[in-house]
Amino acid sequence: MFAAVDLGSNSFRLHIGEPAGGRMHIVRTARDPIRLAAGLDHDNMLTEAAMKSAVRSLEGFRAILDEYTLEAVRVVATNTLRVARNAEQLLPQLERAIGYPVEVISGEEEGRLIYMGVARAIDRLEERRLVIDIGGGSTEVIAAIGPEINLVESFGIGTHPQTAAFFADGRITPQRFDAAVTEARARFEDAADLYKAQGWDAAYGSSGTMRAIAEVLSKNSIGDGSMSQASLHALRDILLELGHVDAFNMPGIKKERVPVMVGGLTVLIGVMQELGVQQLTAINAGLRLGVLSDLELRANRRDRRDAAIRACMRRFGVDSQRALRTSHIASTLYEKLEPLDARHHYLCWSAMLHEAGLSISMTGAHKHGAYIVEHADLPGFTTREQRLMSTLVLGQKGNLRKIREALDDTDVARAVLALRMAVVFMHARADNDIGGVKARMKSRFDTLRIELELPAELLDRHPTLGPWLAKEEGAWNEVGIPFHARIA
Repeated sequence: MFAAVDLGSNSFRLHIGEPAGGRMHIVRTARDPIRLAAGLDHDNMLTEAAMKSAVRSLEGFRAILDEYTLEAVRVVATNTLRVARNAEQLLPQLERAIGYPVEVISGEEEGRLIYMGVARAIDRLEERRLVIDIGGGSTEVIAAIGPEINLVESFGIGTHPQTAAFFADGRITPQRFDAAVTEARARFEDAADLYKAQGWDAAYGSSGTMRAIAEVLSKNSIGDGSMSQASLHALRDILLELGHVDAFNMPGIKKERVPVMVGGLTVLIGVMQELGVQQLTAINAGLRLGVLSDLELRANRRDRRDAAIRACMRRFGVDSQRALRTSHIASTLYEKLEPLDARHHYLCWSAMLHEAGLSISMTGAHKHGAYIVEHADLPGFTTREQRLMSTLVLGQKGNLRKIREALDDTDVARAVLALRMAVVFMHARADNDIGGVKARMKSRFDTLRIELELPAELLDRHPTLGPWLAKEEGAWNEVGIPFHARIA
């Protein structure tokens, strides 16, 4: 079984799923409507109360997770923790509370995971589809054919900012509602032509807000009962007639969720008008099912991140043979260093992209490459993972002062050493001749020490290796990590 925890802007949610017969069967769910986005102040700082509420929520989720034997757990955080300026302060507390790493995913990655969930639930491989997911802080729009995504964007508009900006006191007037829809349309207008060019056979709404609106329309026979533009405007008219969120008392939605629905309705009308969507179908699938599906793929050795690295290599003209060779050497040396908390995959991926910066300039290629790796859209990777790989790429050559703080993590230091030595052996054309090389990184009295042992004949066959090793000695000694190369 696998578990997915979604730290959304409106609610924290948990799904535990078990794959069987090609489907993911949900065996346990939990929801905590903590309204995290409402805890952001005017400076995008989460209040102390909001952070404590988030920690308490994950402590409760951990108790549920502990009831199951799970192969993998993934905790993903979305828009509010993307924009909160003090998110780095909160994340360690959340990780201690739930007992797993918390990954702040990009809006585009959120969209991809949402679509993975939708595609898992709809078994029509040739269908061209548009998926819209309106969350608490952002809206993701995806155009795809079957399992293949053609266009994914995340827009910085969601139920909370709309409700807070236009209906904070609960009053609903024609002027406020129309202004909210206009605000929504403005967010989508630049991308509208791109989505219209994709076309679609069917359009789906995948968020809880979408399902709530669909329930209200259906259970109260509003308009034709479906999520058509006509029905949405009929719901709008009802809200305007009532004039206040507290006056809305219809089957299909809890009273406390009405303000969220009103904000979401303005976004939904705006995006449908701007993209020319006449009708949507609400679907009970999205981010959490996508996360579960992604965990299943990784368990079956079909990691989307491998494909993302290969695509990035093609985009920046990386020499795949050199990249593979460098990756192999780095991996071999890393194993010799006996890492404690293996970062093997990240080292290999970094080695595959270590020359991506050459597409920009020979001078400072490692700096260009580090920027590319950190900021490129790499499906499947989190911001934290890309920063780690960027650090490794930046540290592949030159002085180590620029990544000194990262070297305090001994396994990061081991990965940096492995990649730097792989690059050295490649430069010295000794990449096919490292069988006799021994490498150790020891910690004594809280001080790291690097010991390298090389056969004498290796330096005889590759005379430029000596100057490269001298440079390495200087670079490591400069940051207080003694480097000693012994010729056996």
